[in-house]
Amino acid sequence: MCPWRQRQSLVRVMGNRPVDCREAKDIAAALSENDWRRLSAGHGTKGERLYDWAYLALADLDAEEFDCPLAGPWTRGLLIRRTIVDGDLAYFTTWCPKGTTMQELMNVEGTRWRVEECFETAKNEFGLDHNETRSWHGWHRHVSLVMLAYAVMANVRYQANSLKPKKTQRRTRSSLSDGHTGNQASRRKTLTT
Repeated sequence: MCPWRQRQSLVRVMGNRPVDCREAKDIAAALSENDWRRLSAGHGTKGERLYDWAYLALADLDAEEFDCPLAGPWTRGLLIRRTIVDGDLAYFTTWCPKGTTMQELMNVEGTRWRVEECFETAKNEFGLDHNETRSWHGWHRHVSLVMLAYAVMANVRYQANSLKPKKTQRRTRSSLSDGHTGNQASRRKTLTT
């Protein structure tokens, strides 16, 4: 137990669970293989991004004590991601409504990859990192314009990729010989008369 656990105010803030004072790496080392679940963090450029995941709820807290607009019990937790190939660990602290599933937490963490990819594209394609302004206002204008240009590009790219060419009916020799050539036939008639 923590030496400061004796202080009543800290125990009350941390809720009714025993306080775990170990570092995240020590908590992860103490987990058994049954505590890990292999799940996908979403689709990446090379297919599904599979990792081993573990989640520990550290404290149940009342959100009203922290001026949170959503009242009710919330959970402070630790989400741990382990790579399959080399076992490297990544740690994420969570603050979510009580009862949130590990799949939901993992999906939220998985979206971080897309956000990082967007910023990388904004740097490479639009010069997000090419900023040498001397004031906050200049920096703010630069970042705002770059992100606006990126949003326009993403919208144009989405529309271009989602458009499908309209299907047209193929003209056959029989339809042409029957006189069903559309506007061209009417133009020929007007030119010859």
